[in-house]
Amino acid sequence: MSYVVGTAGHIDHGKSTLIHALTGIDPDRLEEEKRRGMTIDLGFAYLTLPSGRLVGIVDVPGHARFIRNMLAGVHGLDAVLLVVAADEGVMPQTVEHLEIVDLLEVSHGLAVLTKTDLVDEEWLEMVGAELAETLSRTSLRGAQVVPVSAATGAGLDLLRDRLDALLADTPPRADQGRPRLPVDRVFTIKGSGTVVTGTLVEGSLRVGDELVVAPGGRRVRVRGLQQHNRKVELAEPGSRAAVNLVGADKDELRRGDVLAPPGVLVATRRIDARVRVLPDAPRPLRHGAHLLLHTGTAEVSARAIVLESDAIEPGAEGWVQLWLAEPLAAAAGDRFVLRVPSPSLTLAGGRFADVAARRHPRHDAQVARSLERRVAGDVLQEELRKYPRGITESALLKATLAPDADLGALDARRAGSWLFAPEAWAAISERAAGALADYHARNPLRAGMPREELKSRLALAPAAFPPVLAALVEEAVLAERNGEVALPGHQVKLDPAGGAGWCGPWPRKATSSG
Repeated sequence: MSYVVGTAGHIDHGKSTLIHALTGIDPDRLEEEKRRGMTIDLGFAYLTLPSGRLVGIVDVPGHARFIRNMLAGVHGLDAVLLVVAADEGVMPQTVEHLEIVDLLEVSHGLAVLTKTDLVDEEWLEMVGAELAETLSRTSLRGAQVVPVSAATGAGLDLLRDRLDALLADTPPRADQGRPRLPVDRVFTIKGSGTVVTGTLVEGSLRVGDELVVAPGGRRVRVRGLQQHNRKVELAEPGSRAAVNLVGADKDELRRGDVLAPPGVLVATRRIDARVRVLPDAPRPLRHGAHLLLHTGTAEVSARAIVLESDAIEPGAEGWVQLWLAEPLAAAAGDRFVLRVPSPSLTLAGGRFADVAARRHPRHDAQVARSLERRVAGDVLQEELRKYPRGITESALLKATLAPDADLGALDARRAGSWLFAPEAWAAISERAAGALADYHARNPLRAGMPREELKSRLALAPAAFPPVLAALVEEAVLAERNGEVALPGHQVKLDPAGGAGWCGPWPRKATSSG
């Protein structure tokens, strides 16, 4: 079983030094990082714990200027190591990194007090108490504080044991049969070609799998897989993986792309989401705000449409629709973070509810109730309500990425292979009856409306009209004969006194008098 653990914390608090001491691997791989003694981009290492558990480690930069790189590294974590230098204590980037971890709902972690060789016991106790109090307001409340010194090795064995015990209580990632690999690094290897790395979620990858690079749509094939510098035939969810690809050059891929089987992901530019604004945010999330959306390893500009009010205040939650500047590959349930671009600060975060959203009216309680039902698990029913002119069973399953879902419990009117939400079917029935009543009033001497005219009036998909018409006849909303349709009670007769037509019941055979 493999797990992924990430670091977090202020610059110069010893994250990379700690990882080097734990694993023997220097996560600072760039020449500039080694020259400046500062982590700039994501670094990677791996560790085998005393129990035999394999752990992939993602080391993130602590400088505020590289927060976008940090955000690309903290998705898909099983646990986090929040690193705080004992000689400095909690600092600004400690707080911001912890806010991001909290918004992403990472609840498993350890707080690591580094550089303990530089302070005395009294100071160490004071900093530990400050750190515990800071954690108490976040998803890492109750996390154990482990003092260590990478310089002397003190506490490292205890840290390994504590991490092992923490992961023993961390549920393994479920294989949901829809693997996704958000790309965090792209490079080439001589003789092998293009390689991407990332944290695999929601499914397994095998050598030979055909994949799509989303959101672009390029088709690629898995030529080879590696985990922890070992070649494997299968990579399981919840693990770090390096994927050697056939079908794409290095300059055709980038951080933020997602590898997935065909049909698993769609590119979107409009997303409904439940958002939570940080309690200590210096401003509310206002309707129309232009923000940076971070999800997976991607960053994209977004405009926030606040659906229920004009703003979501600090510490509050609400529904928003995010209109994206460019297509994004995402799935319902994915976590995200929203940041203000200038001055740069973390504002809010949450989970996606609908990644193929329709445009909504604001201040409409029905919209909020529909989204609440969707996140509660009623995805098929709420997706069906998006299609007032109906949708086929196969298309509905594809739209919800649930090919094996049971449609039997769906509250829907079926017309052939087409499905209609109850309110949509009622509207179609009402529209058909209204169109026929209007036609009879304007054409009193006609036995019925031409079938093709009703087809035009209902504006249904061409394939949907025949089964819908049959269902309307079955429900006695209308009657059909000889290519014409009419209200069931319609009959053409002539008034003997003046010759004017009037409407009565439509018999099996049309008659007239005069």
